[in-house]
Amino acid sequence: MRSSWAILRLRFQLGLQYRAAALAGLATQLFFGFIFIMVFEAFYAFGPKDPGMTLEQVITYSWLKQAFLSLMMLWIRDNELFQLITSGNIAYELCRPCRTYDFWYAKLLGQRLASAALRCLPILIIVLFLPAPYGLTPPADAASLLLFFIALMVGTFMVVAISMLIYISVFVTMNPSGSILLFAVFSEFLAGFIIPVPLMPEWMQRIVYMLPFHYTVDFPLRIFTGHIPKMEAIQGIGMQLIWLSVLVLLGAWLMKRILRKVVVQGG
Repeated sequence: MRSSWAILRLRFQLGLQYRAAALAGLATQLFFGFIFIMVFEAFYAFGPKDPGMTLEQVITYSWLKQAFLSLMMLWIRDNELFQLITSGNIAYELCRPCRTYDFWYAKLLGQRLASAALRCLPILIIVLFLPAPYGLTPPADAASLLLFFIALMVGTFMVVAISMLIYISVFVTMNPSGSILLFAVFSEFLAGFIIPVPLMPEWMQRIVYMLPFHYTVDFPLRIFTGHIPKMEAIQGIGMQLIWLSVLVLLGAWLMKRILRKVVVQGG
């Protein structure tokens, strides 16, 4: 645990050094936030009368996606880990006196937290003061805000656990691009990043709710907007913890199994 905490802290501190990249990302995320909002405005103007969420909730949902993008997206990757796998330098990782899964998990978590720390607060401050209906609508009460932060953090742990499955798959495929596309394209939609789950057709919603992905994006963001009641949110956080345990245990088991078969050649 001490080694994992140390790498998380060091990775977080290292990530805070890239302030120029954070500023560029800040402008990009604000731009895409407005693009999403304009698309949803057109949908609400000419779409069905009762789409499942109000326009104000969807706008708040869209801004939260941009503010916490670094905590939610699976296409955010650490190329250094991919190079370790594909180049054979994974041998150095195996010499460390700690579990490779724990070490990488802490590293990826620290990277995401640092990126979010640099971007989320400026975005939230800016969008909070935008004129209606383009601004962020605060949660109804402190309890909803607290439940949102709990769900967001558990969802972040789930994202990292799913990301670990991507890195583990590269041991087999030796192709990072294919693994990222396969996981990121499907999970991004199923998580509710493209559109909130309540706006999907009912048959698709049933499929989404059976999978863990919506707990990483759609679930915490709808708690903030008030679309999910408090009791349902508490129950959902319990399901998040169950899925998190399953994903971490599965990833640790697969990592241990696959490292037994790793062959490193060289001179």
